[in-house]
Amino acid sequence: MTGRTRLAGSDRGSAAVELVLLTPLLVLVMLVVVAFGLLADARLVVNDAAHQAARAASLARTEGAARSDAQKAARAALHAAGASCAHPQVRVRTGHLQPGATVTAHVTCTADLGHLSGTGLPGHVPVDGTAYSVIDTYRSAIS
Repeated sequence: MTGRTRLAGSDRGSAAVELVLLTPLLVLVMLVVVAFGLLADARLVVNDAAHQAARAASLARTEGAARSDAQKAARAALHAAGASCAHPQVRVRTGHLQPGATVTAHVTCTADLGHLSGTGLPGHVPVDGTAYSVIDTYRSAIS
């Protein structure tokens, strides 16, 4: 014998078998992590759209203009971010646009999981965000 002893039931090739068995599980875990990351990103985008909508509404002079400007700002923010939001809705409370009042914008949309993750997953997730913007206290109340 040459100094090596051969054991019965050798482990040769077991690492390759383990790798083959664990690879699908690792890929699945990676896909889940990526999907959660993209969902978190979608929530950030919707929150940003709500912030922009609230700010645009707080700068308007009339309530009609405030609602219109909020809609436009939210849709532009979602479009610029490439969000996969279907049917975005924007609700605005203006506080009658009185100086010192707070404007509230609430943006809601439905994110398609397949488009969001790029994996074709079925289903939809509601995503929403709310933001506030204070109307300048020294702003003229005359329109």
